[in-house]
Amino acid sequence: APAAVFVITQEDLRRSGVTSIPEALRMVPGLQVARIDANKWAITSRGFNGRFANKLLVLIDGRSVYTPLFSGVYWDVQDTLLDDVERIEVIRGPGATLWGANAVNGVINIITKRAKDTQGGLVKAGFGTHEAGFGSMRYGAKLGKDAYWRAYAKYSRRDEFEFPSGDDAHDDWDVLRGGFRLDWDKTYRDLLTVQGDIYNGEAGQTSSIPILTSPFQEVLNFDNDISGGNILARWKHEFSESSDMALQLYYDRTNREEELFEESRDTLDLDFQHRFCLGRRQEILWGLGYRYTTDDLDNTASNSFHPTSRDTQLFNTFIQDEITLIQERLRLTLGSKFEHNDYTGFEVQPNARLLWTPHSRHTLWAAVSRAVRTPSRAEHNAQHLSAAVIPPGTSDNPAPLPVLVSFVGNKDFESEELIAYEIGYRVRAMDNLSLDIAAFYNVYDKLRTGEPGTPIFELSPTPHLLIPFFSFNNMEGETYGIEATVDYTALNWWRLQMAYTFLKMQMNFTGSGSSANVVGDMSGLSPQNQISFRSLMDLPKNLEFDLWVRFVDNLPAIDVDSYLTLDARLAWKARENLELSVVGQNLLDSNRLEFDPELTTLPTEVERGLYGKCTWRF
Repeated sequence: APAAVFVITQEDLRRSGVTSIPEALRMVPGLQVARIDANKWAITSRGFNGRFANKLLVLIDGRSVYTPLFSGVYWDVQDTLLDDVERIEVIRGPGATLWGANAVNGVINIITKRAKDTQGGLVKAGFGTHEAGFGSMRYGAKLGKDAYWRAYAKYSRRDEFEFPSGDDAHDDWDVLRGGFRLDWDKTYRDLLTVQGDIYNGEAGQTSSIPILTSPFQEVLNFDNDISGGNILARWKHEFSESSDMALQLYYDRTNREEELFEESRDTLDLDFQHRFCLGRRQEILWGLGYRYTTDDLDNTASNSFHPTSRDTQLFNTFIQDEITLIQERLRLTLGSKFEHNDYTGFEVQPNARLLWTPHSRHTLWAAVSRAVRTPSRAEHNAQHLSAAVIPPGTSDNPAPLPVLVSFVGNKDFESEELIAYEIGYRVRAMDNLSLDIAAFYNVYDKLRTGEPGTPIFELSPTPHLLIPFFSFNNMEGETYGIEATVDYTALNWWRLQMAYTFLKMQMNFTGSGSSANVVGDMSGLSPQNQISFRSLMDLPKNLEFDLWVRFVDNLPAIDVDSYLTLDARLAWKARENLELSVVGQNLLDSNRLEFDPELTTLPTEVERGLYGKCTWRF
């Protein structure tokens, strides 16, 4: 593939010992994964990290899971039965030509197994220090002659972390979810898939809320109610070996009830794709899509939107032509996505990719792409998002009245733009040694800044000055970096994997100088260097012993230190269908801070953990 692609396999998931999708993504070079508290993560690709990171598109079986509220992902509700995941494909760099807006710095596509591949039963249970208790079960069977189904249920409860002071935090969480999948091979050329999920749970949070009376902030503990569900239908038809089509329709419902705001959202998405060959040297892929989403937001004293309910539509089409210039040696891919959204209107996102295979063991590729990140609901329609209160009579505010700093939307806010230049090289040096390296240079324009408006005197709920900060596109920047992976099978029972990421960011403000004080140093929110090293050993007596060492550089913008951590897993296959395992996580630190988020959420420290697990298949 002429792109920076990394695949997390089912074997990687099993042997890593992770219990959530965000933790599994730490394996991927080029991704920055930081835990904010027990149930929140900051995840991005190639920079611009934060809880509300907005340049990474995430899909589960082709269903987009980003929220238009802030163009990001609620990672606390993105889950499934990890044993049913076939692979997680991660594309670093723009994927907008195929997937559209917000696939700016990367795409994560979580793909689950066909029901035919998950027949029989599975029961899994475990508990530990932080993984306080979890269990899941799944059963699959044949339905008629050519149809297969499965259903699953999963429950997990995570204990709270600690604040830097050593006090217990209020960030424990528990979620119950279930789902099903049906695959029907109606004919040897037709496959119909219907699948769905439903979930319900609570996620704790501690927030520091700005208030207009002394002490001018209030620390609150509260539980966020999270619930939702989805259903998806997909029809695939094969016209011939060189031509096929897919038609997909899904509906998604999400609900979040938090102390600071409430959101209900309904999404309906229709997608069609068709692939065919044009002559002997061209393969055409084209498609059409439509998405409708409607939300209902409840305003609070800290956060408010106008209007509180909004319907938005997205129309798109794309075409991609894969041209074989030299048979089995040189291939050129040209394509573009054309979209119309209700925020900025018409957007075009083209790319060109070249793949050269001079030898069966060597592949080189290069790409030039354009992608956009369209405005979020908050950036256009936020009426009041409280950020801070500056007490009166201080060096920052010598006035006798408190000053409330609040973020406000701007209907003139435009799409953020990216032109990306990428190059990569893959080599299978020996049968047991492979190397994959990618380099990139990204040029951004119209990045988001916060521009101060005219102070406003307000009487309610107590006399104060309001300084609104509006969303503007007054920042540009450049990023560049290298991502490398090495896979080495040292012995037939010992496999080693290493990944390295280098990232450099340079941002420039093009608007008023005050923006620099509000936005901060974006380059200091993502680590400059990251290293991951995994050792997987198959020992005698049906034992497996796996180690995972990671180094993550410091984050100077938010005063987070670098850290080195170790995970270890020991598993014993007691029988062909029974596995017992013990997993130790973050073994080199008793606790550590990984990220300090935007706005009001207080971060907690990741703790050392230990859990045991039993897996039975029948």
